[in-house]
Order: sequence, then structure tokens, then C-alpha cells
Amino acid sequence: MPKHMRSLLSLAGCAALLLTGAAFAATAPSQPARAFTEDHDLSQTSADVKGWAADTKGGQGGRIIRVTTLEATGPGSFAEAIAADGPRIIVFEVGGVIDLKGATLRIAKPYVTIAGQTAPNPGITFVRGEFGIATHDVILQHVAIRPGANDKAPRSGGLDGLSTRSAYNVIIDHCSFSWATDENLSASGPRFEGATPDEWRKGTSNRVTLSHNIIAEGLANSVHEKGEHSKGTLIHDNAEKILIYGNLYNSNEERSPLIKGGAHVAIVNNLIHNPGGKAVHYNLIAHEWGEVAPQTGIITLIGNVYRAGSDTRPGVPLFALGGSGDVSLYLKDNIAADENGNKLPQTGRYTASGAKILTAKTPYLPADIRIVPAAKLENAIYVSAGMRPWARDPIDFKIISDVAEGRGKIIDSEAESSGYPKYKPASAPFVDADWNLDDMSPKAGWASLRGTK
Repeated sequence: MPKHMRSLLSLAGCAALLLTGAAFAATAPSQPARAFTEDHDLSQTSADVKGWAADTKGGQGGRIIRVTTLEATGPGSFAEAIAADGPRIIVFEVGGVIDLKGATLRIAKPYVTIAGQTAPNPGITFVRGEFGIATHDVILQHVAIRPGANDKAPRSGGLDGLSTRSAYNVIIDHCSFSWATDENLSASGPRFEGATPDEWRKGTSNRVTLSHNIIAEGLANSVHEKGEHSKGTLIHDNAEKILIYGNLYNSNEERSPLIKGGAHVAIVNNLIHNPGGKAVHYNLIAHEWGEVAPQTGIITLIGNVYRAGSDTRPGVPLFALGGSGDVSLYLKDNIAADENGNKLPQTGRYTASGAKILTAKTPYLPADIRIVPAAKLENAIYVSAGMRPWARDPIDFKIISDVAEGRGKIIDSEAESSGYPKYKPASAPFVDADWNLDDMSPKAGWASLRGTK
């Protein structure tokens, strides 16, 4: 690595280096990956790798809708903006906390870009509620979603951070998810919508990219009706063309991520720290499929790093097979290690069925993928993942520091971590001329956001 790169790779000195994933060198899947680009210009789009969702335009070319209040509903609210019709780019003239008070925000109308990067510091954090996406052509960037238990009674019902349902052409990029009482971030839908497997795949979530997010501290023994439910990401049965790229998973008991029966998923350049019982796993659950013939799942795992933590059970592998269905697995350049750096298994199983791990000869990858070698991944992730890499909030800073220093734990309440934020509200006008409206990148470059207020 060049000397000038080494000098930048510290949490204090390079908070802007990878905020757009610029260090993930552009390579075709068949080409050798380079660790970093030599060009440190950060003025590229935030969603630098779109995966199979590459056709997604979001609200490009649509009208600008300004969010002018931190109230959950009413004039100028975010809820009003997502309910509007037609192509639209949602920008923020306020910064602070939006308390959803237990509500679910449904994005049900297509062609929308939600540009959290436009908010003044401290950015936009949603608490005490969840997001659902049930449409197509949605881009969500640079916000935090932190549901928490919301003082509800134990086992009274959990909330996702964000889940897509039968959605397609969706990009969730550079966001932060923590303290969900169901999954933090997922892609789902009906299992068998239609008469054939091809129709099933079109009927559930497909062409979804989850990139450069922090997915952390799902609450364990909290309000979910099943009891323990600290979960990272669930990719539901038969979902396809799902890219999970450049994310940081920390202190989730399971599902970092869980891929269910027949799904087709690429998992590239993610850092997984301190899972409890399972890291990445695949499970086709027989009683959910009934008499329907199992479909073989397809999973590619390239360039990921898994580090066990204080809550990780001994011997937990990077990938584990459960349930009753076969999975075609492509593995390349992944690191799995315990707290002392000793190697952990790459694969394992938690089923006595006849389900098999089939070795795939070729990777399942989108055309635009960019890959960093696993040995260089940690430094990249620390300065790229999350809602505001140029000005981290205390919650994300704590989470990243926990991973870097090998600490942190699986928690039952948001109060055991940082607690709900109480940021002072901020306001600043959105100036159209300062932004490239086609991709919502700042004209002055991403590094320029470090000085925003």
C-alpha cells in the first residue's frame, strides 16, 4: 500500500476517505481486485455500486420536496413528502430527531429519492418506529433508523428498522440501523406469489441493493413476541438479485445475514463482528414450504471479514447451513477469526437433514461490482459505512469504535447502548445550485460536507 494511503487509514484522519465507497476499486468480477483507487476525489455519487438495481433512477428529474419540520406528520413533514405522487427528490432543511411514536412509515409510491445527505448536522434520525418499502424505484440515503423498545411491554410486538415487501429496483445506501426489535434491515415478500419459481421471484423483493450501511445491536430479549430477537438482516424465500455490499454488522445474535429458501444473494465486502450463535446462514424451512418442491439457494460470499466477539459461541463458522434445502455456495477471499485472531471455520451446519452445500464454480454477481481484498477491508469499512461518515453521530461512533477495539455486546435495550438521541434541532435552507440533482452528490465534493452545520 502506498505511504500516503497508510497515513490516512485512521479513524481520526480519514473520515471522508470512503464515504462514497470510493476505495472499492472498480473491477469486473473476473479481474483481480485492487485495494484502493489512487484517485481520492470524493465527488462521486453516494450509491457507487448499484448492483442489480442499476436501473433505479429514484426521483431523478422529479420535483424537489423540502422537509421543513421534525414533526412526524403534518405540513412540511417527511411523512407528507413520501405520500406525494410522482417522481420526487426529498431533501431536508432540518436536522435532528423525528419521533415516529410507534408508527410505521410506508413508502408505497414509486420514483423517490430520499437524500438525507442534504440535512444540516446532526442529520436525520428516526426513532420509535419502522420503515416499509412496498413499491419500486426507491433510493434511500444517509439517514438513521433506530426503533428501540419504545417503553413497550415485553413480547408485545416487534418492529423492523426497514423492510422491503415485494419491492424492486431499491437501493438502501449509507444508512444506519440499530435497536430494531425485529430485523434491522431486510428484504421480504410472499413466498409463492404466482405459479412458477420465476413468478415467485418477481412476486417478492428483487433487484435490491443494501450498501454501506451500519446494521447493529438488534435488541435481544425485548418486545418481540417470540422472545429473543436480536437479528441483523433477513432475505426472504425466493428473493433474487439481492446485493449486500460494504456493510458493517455488529452485535446481532443471528442473521448477519440469514438467507431463506431459494433466494439468490451476493454478499460482498461486509464486516461482521460479534454475532452470537450465527453469522451468515441459509435455511429453507420445510414446514413453511409444505409440499412445494425445494429450490436451491444461490449465495456468493467474497471478500468478507467475520470476527468473533465476546458474545460469539465457540466455533461459529462464517457460513452455516440449516433447514432442508440445498444451497449453491461460492466462497472466495473471506476471513473468519476468533477474538485472538485464530482461524474459525468457513462453513458449518445446524441441521441433521440431507441438505447439502454445493460448491459453485462461478460467482453470482452483478456487472458493476467493485471488490476490496478481505485483508484491506476493515480500514475501508470504518470510514465508509453509516449515515454520515463525514460527521458521525455519537451512536455510530460508539458502534464503530466497539468493532475496532473488539468490544461491545448484544443488548436487550437501547438504554444499554447510547440511548435515544436528544440532538439539538438544526435548520438550513436547501440550495439547489449546490447539488448535482441527477445523483444528489454535492457539487463541491463529499469532503465539503465535513464543514456543514
